[in-house]
Amino acid sequence: MNRLDKIAVLIPCYNESATIEKVVTDWKHALPEAAIYVYDNNSTDGTDKLARRAGAVVRYEPLQGKGNVVRRMFREIDAMCYIMIDGDDTYPAENARAMADQILLHQGDMVVGDRLSSTYFSQNKRPFHNFGNSLVRFSINRLFKSEIQDIMTGYRAFSYEFVKTFPVLSKGFEIETEMSIHAVDKNMVIKNIIVDYRDRPVGSVSKLNTFSDGLKVLRTIVRLYRDYKPLSFFGTLSLFLTVLSGLFFVPVLAEYLKTGLVPRYPTLIVCGFGALAALLTLFSGIILQTVIRKNRQDFEFRLIQAHQRFQSLLQEEPETS
Repeated sequence: MNRLDKIAVLIPCYNESATIEKVVTDWKHALPEAAIYVYDNNSTDGTDKLARRAGAVVRYEPLQGKGNVVRRMFREIDAMCYIMIDGDDTYPAENARAMADQILLHQGDMVVGDRLSSTYFSQNKRPFHNFGNSLVRFSINRLFKSEIQDIMTGYRAFSYEFVKTFPVLSKGFEIETEMSIHAVDKNMVIKNIIVDYRDRPVGSVSKLNTFSDGLKVLRTIVRLYRDYKPLSFFGTLSLFLTVLSGLFFVPVLAEYLKTGLVPRYPTLIVCGFGALAALLTLFSGIILQTVIRKNRQDFEFRLIQAHQRFQSLLQEEPETS
């Protein structure tokens, strides 16, 4: 069985040799009691050697993509509090204690390091990234009725129960979006802490592609909205099909009432199939919503099991508490 860390700092890395030593050193000073884990994702620039030299525990994930790294980190590490950061030195360690306290002392499940309310828009030199972050935040908060201030931030803290009940499905940078929606949907305790953000130093290159990764994030939002709120998703689609069928049917009906004839049978047939599709779509949403309700009940049992395992780990290692 893995040891239970009080605080585990998780750093997914891919070719971050320009910054990783400073990041590990800063976090060791900010949280001296924390275990620092660097998960190397096929780096070719010696990131792993530099991290190990700085005092981090280095492990590896062969499948490329941040989501794959997060899956392995969450699977392998047991801790009372997890703090996930990027290895590019864009997040100062000064907020580390406040974020950890929200988990350890105030029963938070996910703490979001909110860059967008501080220095992000002035520090980040990529305008499409700024627009994308704002768009994603607006979309998720409207669709899921949440108040998360920064959806795409890589600076987060988690409870043991969150980490051990979160099913990682994304492979890449969509993972932050998936985390946010999961926390909202499962009624987790979410807290926002404003953190400073600084742009990457010279020599450090972002792995995030503005357009391709941005499209993946938007597709992820649509997919998760369909999966988590099927009645709303399919109900909206059903309403669209109903309105569309009605618009084409009105001229046919008006002509029938005027002349007693239906000269446009193909239009009438398409309207009928459209109305039938709308009905089937609505019932699909109702059925899937029932499945979602059952899944939420099962999740509550998994949450109880995770909490019980956490308590047993605490009893085995009382010195960590």
